[in-house]
Amino acid sequence: MHERITDIGKFYLAGINYKKTDASVRGQFAINNDQYQVILNKAPLYGINELFILSTCNRTEVYGLTDHPENLIDLLCTETTGDAEQFSQLAYTKTGITAVQHLFEVAAGLDSQILGDYEIIGQIKAAVKFAKEQGFIKTFSDRLINAVLQSSKQIKNETALSGGTVSVSFAAVQYLRENVRHIGGKNILLVGAGKIGRNTCKNLADYVDAKRITLINRTEEKAVALADELNLHSARLDELPQKIAVSDIIFIATNSVEPVILRSHLEGQGEKLIIDLSVPCNVEAAAQQLPGITLIDVDELSKLKDKTLTARKAEVPKAKAIIEKHIADFTEWYDMRKHVPVLKAVKTKLEQIHTCSLYTQSNPASYTFVPGKTDFKIQQVVSGMATKMRKQNQKGCYYIEAINEFIATATD
Repeated sequence: MHERITDIGKFYLAGINYKKTDASVRGQFAINNDQYQVILNKAPLYGINELFILSTCNRTEVYGLTDHPENLIDLLCTETTGDAEQFSQLAYTKTGITAVQHLFEVAAGLDSQILGDYEIIGQIKAAVKFAKEQGFIKTFSDRLINAVLQSSKQIKNETALSGGTVSVSFAAVQYLRENVRHIGGKNILLVGAGKIGRNTCKNLADYVDAKRITLINRTEEKAVALADELNLHSARLDELPQKIAVSDIIFIATNSVEPVILRSHLEGQGEKLIIDLSVPCNVEAAAQQLPGITLIDVDELSKLKDKTLTARKAEVPKAKAIIEKHIADFTEWYDMRKHVPVLKAVKTKLEQIHTCSLYTQSNPASYTFVPGKTDFKIQQVVSGMATKMRKQNQKGCYYIEAINEFIATATD
């Protein structure tokens, strides 16, 4: 049984991002892996069997093949604290090649809150890997993602769009350098050792003269390994209240749905700077109102500007040219897939013709069936037909032409 040819017009994207929503709103539609799993389990009930979701601090976007984008929104919002009506009011929806182009630009960092932020590509890979393991990445999505990753890699290698040291994790460290004096004497706590937490930790080690850094992660082994690698300290999750009490600066980068740092952790503990890289916010709202508590979130960090960003803007035309080429290649592949049923029909017809008694008896003296040679001739004819269809996008006339060509050359 052959896989049904995908209609690109049914490829939809529905999403929200930093352009119209702040971190608190985006947090209502952020999902973790447990929620992602439940959404994938429910997807067939919504008539969706090709799907992946990108949920980061800057955006939540759901991509899939469906008849209506509302199906994607309704499915996503079965597992979010925000509802489908609110999401629809804030969301952008795109379809077909427009949705394809959006994904290419997101992967390149062109749509990031910090231009050229290369952390997004790792997040895309993780989102797609999760969906693929559950069987929701099929031929169309797989080919599209491969094209997107190739484009992103070429942009990374051939332009300076992601050059310099600007990302959400670096912006957090840059904020520290510009706003905190005598960092070397401060106690720093970092909660969360995932990709962003790891990058933040490395940036702290590389760019800040901070010696007293402690890592805490839900999976203790991960924190211990990173601490050993960077010559830092680690602590258990159950030690979090004590470590918060003695810390001057706290970074938090987890994907917890509920706040990790509570009012009770901070009350009466003096002045603290908290840099929250999580969406949804992982600091309890009531804690943010305490005297002496300064909270910086991802939206605030994105306002940081420097000469690196200016240089990156000059690279945008180069990146867009690379994207245009990869989209053209993907579109050519898609167009050829549309012709597959016709090409298969022609091949089947030619295989039938060479054994047809009317054909073989019309010129028995000159016709000799040689399996290997005949198969090769059929493939030559079909390949030639495919080339012409790709260049001129005509079908019926090439069907007849292919048959005539085979008959004309069969006795060669």
